[in-house]
Amino acid sequence: GEPRLIHQAKLSAACAALSADASTMVIMTKERSGSLDFNLLAFDVASGDQIAELWDEGGSIQAVGFTPGDARLLANTNQSGAYRPVIWNPRSGERIDLALDELDGEVTALDWSPDGKRILLSQMSNAVQRLYTYDLTTQTLTALDHPAGVFGSSWLPGVYFLSDEEIVAAWQSSAQPHCVIALDSHTGQITRELIPASEQPASRPRTSITFASSDGQAVQAWLITPEGEGPFPTIIHTHGGPFLVDTDVYYPSAMMWVDHGFAWCSVNYRGSTTFGKAFQDKILHDLGHWEVEDVVAAHQWLVENKIAKPDQVLFTGRSYGGFMTLMMLGKTPELWAGGMGRVAISDWAINYEDSSPLLQSAFKTWLGGTPDEQPERYQKSSPITYAENVRAPLLIIQGRNDTRTTARQIEIYEQQMRAWGKEIEVVWFEAGHMANYVDARLDIAHHQLMLDFALKVLGRA
Repeated sequence: GEPRLIHQAKLSAACAALSADASTMVIMTKERSGSLDFNLLAFDVASGDQIAELWDEGGSIQAVGFTPGDARLLANTNQSGAYRPVIWNPRSGERIDLALDELDGEVTALDWSPDGKRILLSQMSNAVQRLYTYDLTTQTLTALDHPAGVFGSSWLPGVYFLSDEEIVAAWQSSAQPHCVIALDSHTGQITRELIPASEQPASRPRTSITFASSDGQAVQAWLITPEGEGPFPTIIHTHGGPFLVDTDVYYPSAMMWVDHGFAWCSVNYRGSTTFGKAFQDKILHDLGHWEVEDVVAAHQWLVENKIAKPDQVLFTGRSYGGFMTLMMLGKTPELWAGGMGRVAISDWAINYEDSSPLLQSAFKTWLGGTPDEQPERYQKSSPITYAENVRAPLLIIQGRNDTRTTARQIEIYEQQMRAWGKEIEVVWFEAGHMANYVDARLDIAHHQLMLDFALKVLGRA
């Protein structure tokens, strides 16, 4: 049939769920909050009329899906400060919140059982994941005895009820490459392997560490060390986003560094998800402040614990991690032997000018307005403001056709750095922001560039 417009929004929105009988549709939108927080709008599909709204003041509520048999919607809300499941019937208005006070961290609903009696739950505490089921009839929470690691990813749930008796899961860990397995839905034990992992070199497991940032906030990070006694030359890494999280995933990039004698540490800085709403929202309107403080604390912990050689620590990251690379070298120049930023941001105002309307709406949320409305915030949060302070050699790998971290702002940054006599190399590739995710050859080439750069900086080339 012909497509039919039901709703449109000026800010971010997403079609979230359609009921099994196709009578009810729910979307998530940021129109009400004007910030990171979603509310839910329910529509009657036949008429196109809005029939209900679910809005948690001061929180974000995100839809998961309808039951297989009726109009109950499974969602997650962080109004309490950490995500918890909620069941909402937009037709009747009934709402049930599952507090699950016995679990710490963030607890999110992933799926309904086919009979609609149980819910599959994921708990994230200090970036470590555990799976549970919750029986709505008996109000019983059951911890699943599954293998350690990560189920799904930060992008997609990847864990579902296959039947009332089995759960299918995309599974990985720092020592286990991606595969797809089935778990007994009552015990969590592996029942069969559906898609095996590809053959990969052996990997060393990650260790979770925690340390205090400058304001006393506990910050979590992942650490891998090579064989032998430290201290070691060290790579400090931060994830992109910023509103993502690094977990116990299989990460060949980390092992590349470890195989060459580096310790590797990935910091879940303020802004990372799964540590609570206050932790996540702390960076809003002040990008590049608390994230920097958290990385400085990680650097200090690694040196004090004789993991890192103080004069042989390099920083790297991709996307928002690329922004962090430039920010760290400019704001804390004395800490770094070198930096390697991929698809980075150097100037938020220029990046705003050259970005799509969708990205502009995100930048307005993050910085509290447009560059004209908040010029001081954009300047304070831009690495180019601190570029004159950079001491260490810097490698930037940037896409010519990137619409998220655009080309012009890096060209201007490079010109300014060269005018100050800084040691900078910019390598351009003819693709966009996510190119390395779809072309492994490009990703391998970029890692070879970074490894060669790091070895040269440390005099090991």
